[in-house]
Amino acid sequence: MKENFYITTPIYYVNDKPHIGHAYTSIACDVMARFMRIDGRNVKFLSGTDEHGQKVEQTAAKNGTTPQKLADENSVHFRELLKTLNITNDDFIRTTEERHKQGAQAMWKAMMKSGDIYLGSYSGWYSVRDEAYYQEDELVNGKAPTGADVEWVEEPSYFFRLSAYQDRLLELYEKNPKFIDPEGRRNEVISFVKGGLKDLSISRTTFKWGIPVPGDEKHVMYVWLDALANYVTALGYPFNSTDMKDFWPADLHIVGKDILRFHAVYWPAFLMAADLPIPLRIFAHGWWTNEGQKISKSLGNVIDPNELVQSFGVDQVRYFLMREIPFGMDGDFSRDKLITRVNAELANNIGNLAQRVLSMINKNCDAKVPQYKFEDSDKKLLAFAFVQADKVRNEIIYEQHFSRALEMISQIATRANEFVDASAPWTLKKENPERMAAVLYTLAECLRRIGLLLLPFTPEAANKLLDQLAVAQEQRLFHCVGAGSALKPGTSLPAPEGLFPRLEIKTN
Repeated sequence: MKENFYITTPIYYVNDKPHIGHAYTSIACDVMARFMRIDGRNVKFLSGTDEHGQKVEQTAAKNGTTPQKLADENSVHFRELLKTLNITNDDFIRTTEERHKQGAQAMWKAMMKSGDIYLGSYSGWYSVRDEAYYQEDELVNGKAPTGADVEWVEEPSYFFRLSAYQDRLLELYEKNPKFIDPEGRRNEVISFVKGGLKDLSISRTTFKWGIPVPGDEKHVMYVWLDALANYVTALGYPFNSTDMKDFWPADLHIVGKDILRFHAVYWPAFLMAADLPIPLRIFAHGWWTNEGQKISKSLGNVIDPNELVQSFGVDQVRYFLMREIPFGMDGDFSRDKLITRVNAELANNIGNLAQRVLSMINKNCDAKVPQYKFEDSDKKLLAFAFVQADKVRNEIIYEQHFSRALEMISQIATRANEFVDASAPWTLKKENPERMAAVLYTLAECLRRIGLLLLPFTPEAANKLLDQLAVAQEQRLFHCVGAGSALKPGTSLPAPEGLFPRLEIKTN
């Protein structure tokens, strides 16, 4: 029986249109989901939209529409972006759906049953933009640490006894060092929890756009309690669903660093209170700047992922975002960097290798996989490709080091290109046709392995490469990377086509 794997993006807030940050998280999750599928897992991959809260209510009023209409309109943009980016999510949840409302209210009741919710009154600083509460000592020059405006709020509120979970949370982090990654973010969370946890206000009465608190409909649930519940409501919680049995706890939540506290502190505490298992791992990635500048609407430098895909191609955008910076770190986006990296690593290295090798086979080997009699240099190159493949698997599955994994794939192509130059098959054609055939076979087999490893990152081009090598669909799995599934001599190959066209830098 296949091992199950459940991965989630955060649910994206519908107050605005999608930007590069949403694309980045979605692509990273898709790489994981696709890799786990070719690694033989039964994958559940969830994305969706977060549609409640004061910010949505205010924006809708400002635009002369209803919160539901605003949510309906903007949710579509996120769904369409996933298609544009070739994302393979299995489900898309909206927090305005009935299945979510029922599940979130059931979670509230479970937390209430544990005795960890009580009625009080809240007075303190609240940021509508962040939908978050801040303590006085967290404010920077009278604003939230994120730069958002805050307002003083006083209202009746239900509270969650977060303070009661401090020791249990610290024990969770200590016993599971890989629960939060990267390490710097983990240390920040531990430091925050050790600093002392205060009980958390989890309901509001000053606006109506939210899920009503069960038994007290004057209150709506705090938008983060509502939102975080999506990870279980999408599986059918609280009903005894097969998905809940098969896929909970989640294997991996990938989130931006700005929402790590909600996922690594509040979410596990909510789950403990509701008597549900804790997710296995949370990975917080960094932020992008644009040409060295912080991205903001006021600066007018928001990066539209749809426009990037139109300009450069979906595989190229996916590759660049996963390759440019170590996952977890902050990075700087520039179109020149994208063009330079894609040209160097995809067009000149991998694409050039495929073009050279497949064209020579087409021309000199009757368009069939050549016969071979290996020499030591052939075996050495194939062994290197095999070892790299294993390293790639470890980097993706255990560390989410996507950039390093892509670097390792690129190294196979670099070695193979060096092997082409050193072996000079065009000379061997006259001098030693048998040796030429073995060299070309070795190189084609390297390409097959590169194609398999690129499937999660650049799925269109990787499948095109494997098509050109006549690799059957059922052989496009990670366990086929070794010699047992190698290309069969005599197999007819289609005419080669370019994989990664060179991108041009446009000058104004």
